[in-house]
Amino acid sequence: MPLWTGLIPLLAGAMLGASFFMALGPAVVALCAVMLVGAVVAAVHHAEVVAQRVGEPFGTLVLAVAITVIEVALIISVMLAGGPDKATLPRDTIFSAVMIILTGVVGLCILIGGLQHHEQSFRLEGANSALAALVALAGLSLVMPSFTTSSPGGTYTVSQLAFVAVSSLLLWGVFVFVQTVRHRDYFLPPQQAGNEDIHAAPPTVAQAWASFGLLLVSLVAVVGLAKQLSPTIEAGVAAIGAPKAVIGIAIALLVLLPETWAAVRAARADRLQTSMNLALGSALASIGLTIPVVVVAAVLLDLPLELGLAPKDLLLLALACLVSTITLATGRTNLMQGAVHLVLFAAFLFLALVP
Repeated sequence: MPLWTGLIPLLAGAMLGASFFMALGPAVVALCAVMLVGAVVAAVHHAEVVAQRVGEPFGTLVLAVAITVIEVALIISVMLAGGPDKATLPRDTIFSAVMIILTGVVGLCILIGGLQHHEQSFRLEGANSALAALVALAGLSLVMPSFTTSSPGGTYTVSQLAFVAVSSLLLWGVFVFVQTVRHRDYFLPPQQAGNEDIHAAPPTVAQAWASFGLLLVSLVAVVGLAKQLSPTIEAGVAAIGAPKAVIGIAIALLVLLPETWAAVRAARADRLQTSMNLALGSALASIGLTIPVVVVAAVLLDLPLELGLAPKDLLLLALACLVSTITLATGRTNLMQGAVHLVLFAAFLFLALVP
């Protein structure tokens, strides 16, 4: 294991701890940003070590679940500290994550893969299963509250929240069972002769466990440093007069950096199946794990929770799902499809700034 892969997560964690006791001046903010980028690079490295040991699709599942669990803890802590003003935070975070992944991450992977390899292929059965589950979860969690009548203003009643929480967790659990046990072959990349990762000797058990521990340290540092940088982001957003929703998007972009980097690296190496596993699996985990925990916290602690999207965001989500369905319909991709996704991603960012 290269020395930097163990040193950077520890330095990033130390920087995170020190930032709680230091004034966030320009120098400290710059150092936090540098450590955040370093933690992202280290997280991707250790995720790939773990993935090489346990194989696909377990490797991509480890990264997706680990960062989602940490992100959920961050959301709950902000909700507890923010009160009524944070009632829409889970909705904004989930919506931003789904849009970033479906349009930005998927589009970037397809575009870079298309430029590098012209056409790429993936298992249609796995991608369609993941997308179907994602559309259902997004519809129940983000779309339906805007149309129900038992509770006003894009909210759910307690019984409706319970139903959505159980449904989300159950559907995510079934998907993980299908992905890792029943139909694992749907999510395995093709065995390509030129792929060095397939023929490389797997790391030892000790190396894999060490990388798993350092992966968790790196992800905690990424999410924590992103949270520490959020006041600077908020000040920048206020300075340019942008809507507050931009803050959630900026933080989501930072938190999703490890998964994005890992997915793009896989696409460049002609392993688009791994990219799809990472992207769609992360989006599913973002809803399937976040909604149940947030619902339990909101009900037990009597926290306000608003999940329904505004009309503009409903249309953007519908477009992202529709285009993703068309893109994943054949099992083969080219750079044109990547360009379409990235245009939608640009529209998502632009309309967040200019609603």
